[in-house]
Amino acid sequence: MTTAMWVFGYGSLIWNPEFPVAERRIARLADWQRSFCMWSIHHRGTEVEPGLVLALDQAAGKFCDGVGFRVQPGAEAETLAALRARELISSAYLERVVPLDLAGGDRVQALAYVIDPAHVQYCGGMALAAQAQIIAQAVGGRGPNRDYLYATAQHLADLGIEDPDLSWLAAEVRKIS
Repeated sequence: MTTAMWVFGYGSLIWNPEFPVAERRIARLADWQRSFCMWSIHHRGTEVEPGLVLALDQAAGKFCDGVGFRVQPGAEAETLAALRARELISSAYLERVVPLDLAGGDRVQALAYVIDPAHVQYCGGMALAAQAQIIAQAVGGRGPNRDYLYATAQHLADLGIEDPDLSWLAAEVRKIS
């Protein structure tokens, strides 16, 4: 018997996993927080005018709520290849297996992409107002940075997941865009 492959989605994977999903459940990852702490030079910005994307930033005592995805059995290898092509495009993310608490009380080991704080694209600690200014204007290969923010904030809200920083950013970016 093989172990199921789980993936933790905390940003665009929530609304656009791009792999075959057998099951999705609300999930919590301890000691990490979701934040716009990564410069985006491909998907939501360019090298000349970078945008910002979400990453998991290590933070003892904090947590990140998102979605645990169980990959369709038999699609593990293609899913891993697709995730690596998407998430490891600039090596700012590190691939990790993390203990993920699923709604209902189950704990699984899940694949997650976390920020490398030593990477040049790391920009943790930036004020929310500065983030809003960047997100309002940046555009990359997958479209406007603000669309990424809006979709993530809306899908979190639809799932009943509160993220006050993303809610504030979405409202602020709408005002200044």
